[in-house]
Amino acid sequence: MRLVIAEKPSVAQSIAKVLGATDKKEGYLEGNGYFVSWCVGHLVGLAGTEKYNENYKIWDLKDLPIIPQSFEYEVSKGKEKQIKILCKLLNDPKVDVVINACDAGREGELIFRLVYQFAKCQKTMKRLWISSMEDSAIQKGFENLKDGTGFDLIYESAACRQKADWIVGINATRLFSLLYNQQLNVGRVMSPTLSMIVERNASIKAFRPTPFYTIVLDNGAVVFTSEKKEGKVHAEELLKRCKNQHLVVTSIENKEKAEKPPKLYDLTTLQREANRKLGFTANQTLEYIQSLYEKKLCTYPRTDSRFLTEDMVDILPELLLYALTTLRFPRDEEFDVPCNAQLVIDSSKVTDHHAIIPTKSLANYDIEQLPYGEKAVLTLIMLRLLSALGDNHRYSETVVTAGCGDVVFTTKGKTILQNGFMEYEVLLNLAEKQDEKSLPLMAEGEVIENCNAEMKEGKTSPPKQFTEDTLLLAMETTGKDENIEKEFCGIGTPATRAGIIEKLISVNLLERKGDKKTKYLLPTDKGNALITILPESIQSPLTTAEWEEKLKFIETGDLSANEFLSEISKTTENLVRTYDVVKGSEQLFPSQNKVIGKCPRCGSNVIENKKGFCCENRTCGFALWKENKFFTSKKKTLTEKIVKDLLTTGKCKLTGCYSEKTGKTYNATVSIDETGGKYVNFVLEFEKRG
Repeated sequence: MRLVIAEKPSVAQSIAKVLGATDKKEGYLEGNGYFVSWCVGHLVGLAGTEKYNENYKIWDLKDLPIIPQSFEYEVSKGKEKQIKILCKLLNDPKVDVVINACDAGREGELIFRLVYQFAKCQKTMKRLWISSMEDSAIQKGFENLKDGTGFDLIYESAACRQKADWIVGINATRLFSLLYNQQLNVGRVMSPTLSMIVERNASIKAFRPTPFYTIVLDNGAVVFTSEKKEGKVHAEELLKRCKNQHLVVTSIENKEKAEKPPKLYDLTTLQREANRKLGFTANQTLEYIQSLYEKKLCTYPRTDSRFLTEDMVDILPELLLYALTTLRFPRDEEFDVPCNAQLVIDSSKVTDHHAIIPTKSLANYDIEQLPYGEKAVLTLIMLRLLSALGDNHRYSETVVTAGCGDVVFTTKGKTILQNGFMEYEVLLNLAEKQDEKSLPLMAEGEVIENCNAEMKEGKTSPPKQFTEDTLLLAMETTGKDENIEKEFCGIGTPATRAGIIEKLISVNLLERKGDKKTKYLLPTDKGNALITILPESIQSPLTTAEWEEKLKFIETGDLSANEFLSEISKTTENLVRTYDVVKGSEQLFPSQNKVIGKCPRCGSNVIENKKGFCCENRTCGFALWKENKFFTSKKKTLTEKIVKDLLTTGKCKLTGCYSEKTGKTYNATVSIDETGGKYVNFVLEFEKRG
């Protein structure tokens, strides 16, 4: 028997159908010599700190840095049932070969390997590596299974990334949360991303617009404009000199220009375009395209390539026809559809997966059945295929220069000669139809009379706030030097950048603001404050880009995992050892809540809310609830004074406590019995009678 493990149940079902494994069992399918089962995302992950030391449950500066000599793993909460099924299948004597059919990428490799290792499996490992969920692609993939050990370096890179994130995240989050008495989430990729947004926001706030002036001459048929002038007095002088004067044409330059078709989509460019044209977040786009992939309507989404391999040339005319038929163009339009395959074919620029394109399944699918988001993203993918294989967009540009005395004026005109690849998007209203601003016929030496002269004032513009479109671009290109041929750069990966943005928003370091379609990413006050106190080693996008590059080097075998983790560990140790609290930080992190005392677990502030008295550090978990049964059973109320005494001295005297057993009242001293568990316990001490 062969055991196939997919990443999701839906993918497993598609694979099982092709393999003929149709007999449904608890957590897997069986048939035709195969067991086909699945993970549900990460079934196994890095263990929490308490796995190494029970005392780590309580956050304490003296325990930092926490850097395990060897990492422990544990089953993800709520996924115990499926891991038990997989472990049983992996160790079934009937199984002689295990096939990794998780998503064909770094994260899919990690998901499978952690389960394989958790089950202590040592059976022959094969790898299914496909870029489409179509039946024919699955069938071909199983006919050409790869040796699983050939992907060891991809796994090492993924495991290294996971461990590095754990080391930085655990230590930096605890360090800064404890030092500044509130929950401050810090991450290896998350913090540099926030840093870019904070820096952009600060530049915009610091920007001071500079006025400039232009002289405009208009005779009703053509408008000429001067160069920008900084001084208003100088501009007014020029205006006086040009009033009631004529222009003399000094040169006419006609150039035919061409704009090449765009490349096919990789995940990042698709997310950017969906944000710009449709207003979708990066995470929404990823969810939509993942669903389309599982419905067999597009190829593998988590790709960083924008080209196809040479063996795909023959299917392009067929895919073009399906895309053209599926898209609802105006009926009166007829197309001579070009197929310039040489524009998109380059095997040398395809690594793990080729660019995102639609599949042949379009031929038998009514896309009107799709949810709006999926249909809109699939439309973009089909349009991009048509555009990428299309002809150049050609236009003629005319630049006319004229003089009024010694003042130089220009005007430009544009005439579209061939819409080319732009035609498709214009017809579906996904691109603005360009106005053809043609100029009247003019000749050198011609005199232009009756010009109305006026001065127009403008101002320099500040940098623009980040949208998800522009932030994704910044994340992708950080560390890139135009003068250096560099294969790897950027922070995060195409598959993780959407999640990073969502995490920053969920922990209140970032927020979306704007209208329905165009939303800007702005730092919260807490986000601004966090970047203010973070050292360069943690918040630098360039440092993180270098780390991402090294993870790629691990994947290619040019760097060992131990070297990389050693660097991460040393950086973290140095951070914990040398960091000093920023002076005046109480102004950066003002608390809106009344502080009752210090948390006995982590040292953060304990504040009062409607339900009780809780630690400001949300990950700590310390709380004294007002409706605590220990106090309500004694007909006592947990007051602010009692809590203050408990937090200050560990004890508090109670008078008039009710006994449920005797119905009488008594006096006693209550103290906290702190074990670090989910609930805080209390102990009573009774006064000794003389």
